[in-house]
Amino acid sequence: MSVRPFLPYTDRRLHASAEPVETISETVRMIWDDMIDTMEAMPGVGLAAPQIGIMLRLAVVDASDKRGQAVRMANPSVLHASIQLRKHEEASPNLPGVSALIERPRAVTVRFLNDAGDWEERDFVGLWATSVQHQIDHLDGKVFVDHLTPLRRKMLVAKSQKAGRG
Repeated sequence: MSVRPFLPYTDRRLHASAEPVETISETVRMIWDDMIDTMEAMPGVGLAAPQIGIMLRLAVVDASDKRGQAVRMANPSVLHASIQLRKHEEASPNLPGVSALIERPRAVTVRFLNDAGDWEERDFVGLWATSVQHQIDHLDGKVFVDHLTPLRRKMLVAKSQKAGRG
């Protein structure tokens, strides 16, 4: 497996919706493996395929303490979200050097195709829930800064680009 490079924030693919996955093939499994390697190399707690230039609705999430617990998801969608919100400092390798406090539902129930090709519904809480929602945003062409005011978003993007990273 391999670590893949990240698209810069200015790449139009990061701002477009990814295509649904029709079937869980060996190619999809290989992409997931590369995504996990790439996520671990960051290190991070999640990764969506568009972040590395693959325009498929694929994501991996691992917010476990000891790692190695990655959940592989194709076509994930939130079925239910808690009313209770949770704030977390979010960042993205596509916009390095900056982060922001984002408020999202504390718990979500997500439906997705798993690595066996079966539909699965799973509850995620805390950091797991934050990461899953962050990845689904990427699949929908949104980056964490899209949750901020236009001025705050512009400031963070400029800061990242000024540092020569974004």
